[in-house]
Amino acid sequence: MTARFNLPDLDVEEYTLGNGFRVVLNRDDAVPVVAIAVYYDVGSRNEREGRTGFAHLFEHMMFQGSANVPKAGHFQYIMKAGGTMNGTTSSERTNYFETMPADQLPLALWLESDRMRSLAVTQENLDNQREAVKEEKRLRYDNQPYGQIFDLIAAMIYKNFANAHSTIGSMEDLDDASVEDVQEFFKTYYAPNNAILAVSGAFDPATAKALIEQNFGDIPSQPKPSSIDVSEPKEVANQYQQWHDPLAPLPAFLIGWKIPPRRSPEYNALYLAGKLLYDGDSSRLYQKLVKGEESVVQLFGFTDERRGPSSIYVGAIPKPGHDLSRIREIIMHEVSDLAQNGPKTDEIEKLHNQLINDTVRMRQSAMSRAQTLAEFALYDGDPKLINSDLDELLAVTPEQISNAVSEYVKTENRSLLDVVPAGKG
Repeated sequence: MTARFNLPDLDVEEYTLGNGFRVVLNRDDAVPVVAIAVYYDVGSRNEREGRTGFAHLFEHMMFQGSANVPKAGHFQYIMKAGGTMNGTTSSERTNYFETMPADQLPLALWLESDRMRSLAVTQENLDNQREAVKEEKRLRYDNQPYGQIFDLIAAMIYKNFANAHSTIGSMEDLDDASVEDVQEFFKTYYAPNNAILAVSGAFDPATAKALIEQNFGDIPSQPKPSSIDVSEPKEVANQYQQWHDPLAPLPAFLIGWKIPPRRSPEYNALYLAGKLLYDGDSSRLYQKLVKGEESVVQLFGFTDERRGPSSIYVGAIPKPGHDLSRIREIIMHEVSDLAQNGPKTDEIEKLHNQLINDTVRMRQSAMSRAQTLAEFALYDGDPKLINSDLDELLAVTPEQISNAVSEYVKTENRSLLDVVPAGKG
């Protein structure tokens, strides 16, 4: 059985400048805005031991000024023009994006090209952004209850350093980095031939192409970065760890599984299995643990999507007086039932409705379209997959879901992290 939902194809045009800069255009005049997403093919996976945190550091450095833009000027230009902007880092990429009134496309392209061309990689900027990253780590990770658990379990699941270390990196590594190290990192990875530009929204294609050529066309390309080995053995690196969290008010746990790369048939089936298990109020575990037994303060689960081996996480913070081992038994019982019996007919129907709803919502946002196009272009070499991705997911059968869960999740090959509040054993 092959399901299909007939959405009209998005208008997608792809081309490459002479310096290797790849461009994806998606014209949609429904709303007078334009979204720009620049994706650089560099994330924590590209970092080597002793030099972690560089990809994330550059997310900060890229707002510190360039030849024609003063420090923090990028923010000011965008906000004064009525736009919004941000940047993020993952294991897979670093991205920068703006949503602007349609007539501000020239400004957005100029700002992105100026920092690609001439970022101010100075000792002063390195020093102050190192401190900014340290403060972010203190606020988001070190001084938050349960703030380190996802970094800890990633190191339990993955054996390959490229996959296992955290995106925010080691503060000792950043302290050891010289301005020459950082300049070399910028030269290697922030080249036009290592980046994707996606533009979505209300614009004239001929005008946009001329502006893109004018702003980016003469930025020199660089030698292609070395390829990255992200291969993994099937086994997780560490099956069990107990971590004493001095800030945790209650015990907690997190279970993680290693699964195949994104967009593989097995990954797609497991992504849908995750939605059935923990995504939303109608999911099995929410109905059992939150609504039914009312045994958990918080239930969490997500699929970590990567170009190489990916992962699934499920965890919970039990309410006082509720046994962690029983909650884990319920989780594994639902996993076993999904593996043995597959999803029910009404679950598949709800799942398909959710997938369709998510896709329609993505298409309604110029920024969501731009980012999705950039991801498909960067990860898969084909931005037009935006038009077929929904059908691929709708075509996954209940049998494929149950088989994938049976092979990759209903297994002892998993990592369990127990979080123990300070002073308790």
